[in-house]
Amino acid sequence: MEYFVLTIDYVGVLVFAISGALAGMRSKFDIFGVFIMALVTATGGGTLRDLLLGSTPVNWMLHPLYVYLVIGGVAVTYLFRTQVVKLRRSHFLFDTIGIALYTVAGVQKALAYELSPLVAVMLGVVSATFGGVIRDVLAGEPPLIFRKEIYASACLAGGVVFLLVTALVGEKAGTVTAIIVVFLIRYFAIKYKWSLSVSA
Repeated sequence: MEYFVLTIDYVGVLVFAISGALAGMRSKFDIFGVFIMALVTATGGGTLRDLLLGSTPVNWMLHPLYVYLVIGGVAVTYLFRTQVVKLRRSHFLFDTIGIALYTVAGVQKALAYELSPLVAVMLGVVSATFGGVIRDVLAGEPPLIFRKEIYASACLAGGVVFLLVTALVGEKAGTVTAIIVVFLIRYFAIKYKWSLSVSA
């Protein structure tokens, strides 16, 4: 099961790195700037999660594979940029997969520290969204989490679904179901312009 959890974490780093690299390329950053965008997007949420859990040095600093995955994400984005950009809403695709995976990874790690389910879900949301916040700020855009479109709430729903399905069926089923739930909520929110905005 530990291997399964690590796989979720590694894939999440890779897709978030691609998301960050795409954002850097859209902002016309140089190669170093694109790498920094990929790094903070891929590791920002996990870094904050680990700091809140009192885990220092943070996980990605202890395992060079995370940095190699970020480098790989940047390389894939550059080498196959035409194919990546051709993907419909490629930034949405990689970002949504990333938040889905990181939601699950964050909840799993919090539960490993024997925290309550409520706190675990909150840390799942933090893990999933904070890297994107840093990415958007560096790109000079309003962070997605603060816009009216559904973003963090999709992670919240995914975290709750993960806990429920895991309790009823098992962790692998919970992981797959949660990822699907986050992706579908984001997809339909974009397609039908759902929002949770409140007018003053």
